[in-house]
Amino acid sequence: MLGLLFRLLPFWVREPLFIVVGSVFGVRIMYLALRDHEWPAVGIGVAFLVFTAVRVHTVIRALRARRDARPTASEDPAHSAVRPRPRPQPQPQPPAGRRPASAAPQKEPNAWGQAVAAVALFAVLGAALWLGPRLLPSDDVSTPQAASCSREEGEALPGAYEKTPRAVTGDELCTALNSPDLARLLGTPAEIATVASGTSDTAPLTDGKVAQPEAQVQFDTYTVNVSVAYNELSIAQYVNLMEPGKEPEVSKVSVLDRPAVLSSGHTMAIEIDLGSGGSGGPVEQGPPSRTLSVALDRKDRGGYCDITVWSRSGALPDDSALLAIAETVLPAISERTT
Repeated sequence: MLGLLFRLLPFWVREPLFIVVGSVFGVRIMYLALRDHEWPAVGIGVAFLVFTAVRVHTVIRALRARRDARPTASEDPAHSAVRPRPRPQPQPQPPAGRRPASAAPQKEPNAWGQAVAAVALFAVLGAALWLGPRLLPSDDVSTPQAASCSREEGEALPGAYEKTPRAVTGDELCTALNSPDLARLLGTPAEIATVASGTSDTAPLTDGKVAQPEAQVQFDTYTVNVSVAYNELSIAQYVNLMEPGKEPEVSKVSVLDRPAVLSSGHTMAIEIDLGSGGSGGPVEQGPPSRTLSVALDRKDRGGYCDITVWSRSGALPDDSALLAIAETVLPAISERTT
């Protein structure tokens, strides 16, 4: 395609372009080849320079031919006076009403102007290619992109969601959790989410009658899980079950005027064998976790939202991170009215 374009260009545009391109590439390839001791590349550079030399020779011959083709100056007036004047010959008269067409002299293109324009055009194109990536916004595909919540279109929700007024779905919960500020709230602003997912499930041991959506966002350092249980258990009952007097890591707090409680626990580690046997190992205790449970309404009439954070290394963020995440997620969860 590029070769066809060069062939369609006029001679005084095409040849200077060949000379500029050949000389630039030839000198550059020769320099890199001699610096890195790449002898096959030296041959390529020599080929470019020989090609350029042939083009230069072609342009010089064309310039000489144009110079020799110019009309010579008039002869000496003394000699022209001796020469007898030719007798005028009768010319045919044009028909009446018509003027003889005068032959307009054809102006030849300026070779030097075309050459300079070609070199200037090549310089502009080279500058645009060189400065373009620096001036235009870069869309580097090698830059890792943050994970987005996957949506499963057309999937029917369990019947428990239809019976629960204004129940949030797993997709909506994932969108609320996977905010651009989540990494900053966790104290790791340079990290991006590697996994983001949401599911619209039901609570276990309820025969599918209690909606319990869940969302999870994973970073290199921390993993955040949010689940909403639309059951009848209130935060007050939840605190009584944990016996905060005997659990020093349990503390009552308030989030957006809703009762809440902070507690500690451990995740579960499950090893799955994908070999020929297909059997998995025993369920073991995973790394420690920190959970913030918040009531679904200010009057604590039942149901709660759990926000859990853990890491593989066992490190945990401050409790203030959990409180900030809750203030980000809770607006997406409608308050319970019944």
